Amino acid sequence: MRAIDPSSRRRTSAVAAALAALFLASVAGAAPTDSLEPGERGRVAEVVDGDTVILDGGPSVRLVGLQAPKLALGRPGIEDWPMSGAARDALAALVFRREVTLHYGGARRDRHGRALAHLVRDGDGLWVQRAMIEAGMARVYSFADNRALLPELLAAERAARAAGRGIWRHPRYRVRDAAGLDEAIGGFHIVEDVVHDAAIVRGRVFLNFGADWRTDFTVTIARRDRRTFESAFADAGVGDLTELTGQRVRARGWLHERNGPQIVATHPEQIELLAPVPARPRE
Repeated sequence: MRAIDPSSRRRTSAVAAALAALFLASVAGAAPTDSLEPGERGRVAEVVDGDTVILDGGPSVRLVGLQAPKLALGRPGIEDWPMSGAARDALAALVFRREVTLHYGGARRDRHGRALAHLVRDGDGLWVQRAMIEAGMARVYSFADNRALLPELLAAERAARAAGRGIWRHPRYRVRDAAGLDEAIGGFHIVEDVVHDAAIVRGRVFLNFGADWRTDFTVTIARRDRRTFESAFADAGVGDLTELTGQRVRARGWLHERNGPQIVATHPEQIELLAPVPARPRE
């Protein structure tokens, strides 16, 4: 039997991912840019990784609203994430040497000077963020100062995950439950489980996912952000965040250690409200 060259296998996987992205792009449709402000135009001269491009004679652009698997890019102490090469190739298949227009819906530059923009391909109006997420080559990743079009991107992510496309086939990117998160601390993760109890302590909201708040997973919300969350969840019948007790939610963010694994939520799109747990009959 002829041995398979691992590098050839990686190239084959990358090509398959790029073709998948191209196919999905054909049905992704144009971006709903009415709520965005158009910015610079230019030709994509370089695709750095699955969520960063450089325009010819223009800025480096970080595609806002998503996170693709990361390439190490020579940075010490960092390794390529699984499927990072496939994500870069998928993005290249969509935009390399193509004319694009940047659209802004929040903060315009990050601390590295990169443009923070939604990328729209000229000619056909393809919204690149949605195409990448629908292809399963990225997941939704957002900040409080850049929330435009997140509901549309979350819907695209749910569809890709349900279909098992791209990264959703890899255990690294799986949706986790609240138990056994200690080994995941330090990474960006999506966690889905039932809120055991919700409390407000000195103005900060604590969504506890276990009986022991000292060791179990918790999502916290600062006092200054409470009103934003309550306003966003009002249509779901949540008037006070303590009413999330018993609610199944899907939370996303960077996991850090503080009395057990914890995610700090700064904006409502980090927490998706799922089906509530039916109330138990009183005995």
